[in-house]
Amino acid sequence: MPNIGHIFAELYRTYPLFLEALVVTLQLTIASILIGTIIGLFVALLKLSHLPGGKWVADFYITIVRATPLIVQIFVLYFGLKNVIDLGQFWSAALALAFHNGAYIAEIFRGTIQSIDKGQMEAGRSLGMTKTLTMRRIILPQAFKRAIPPLGNQFIIGLKDSSLAAFIAMNELFAQARRLAAATYDEMTFYIIVAIYYLVLVLIFSFIVNKVEKKLAAGD
Repeated sequence: MPNIGHIFAELYRTYPLFLEALVVTLQLTIASILIGTIIGLFVALLKLSHLPGGKWVADFYITIVRATPLIVQIFVLYFGLKNVIDLGQFWSAALALAFHNGAYIAEIFRGTIQSIDKGQMEAGRSLGMTKTLTMRRIILPQAFKRAIPPLGNQFIIGLKDSSLAAFIAMNELFAQARRLAAATYDEMTFYIIVAIYYLVLVLIFSFIVNKVEKKLAAGD
């Protein structure tokens, strides 16, 4: 087990390399969460709709995501589709993460939408608003506010899941740690260092989510 002094010396020595990888990790996480949120909202609305087969399609998608490992989903998009369309490392990982996160975000939105009192939909309809307009102007804004805490948790999970992009050789945090560990034969030091980076990121994101949650609660 490396001593604390050695860990912090290596942390200081290698921080330029880790900062480059940190940028890639953040780009990958943000892209996947934004796309995943769009997918999740669409699937949630599809599941709650009365469209023929809509609920079946949504349930099938959610089941596929939950029943298969994320690393398999990344490999399918990167290696499996390469002969059809080459998405590249970044978009293969980002879309696989978005596809994966979208299923869980869909369930978050479904739960928060269903938590809104049904009387509000009826009130909107009684004012002459269509069901779609009532959903957009009355139901969804409230559902989004209630979804902030679980969405924040999913964002943090997505951040940590981005480490799996290392297995398609993306230069993100975990891949950088693996390279340095292999080059120096000092595996434990660099795995502890990358854990510190992830810990700091998670603490920052948790702080931001808590601030947003409190601000929205104060607004109520």
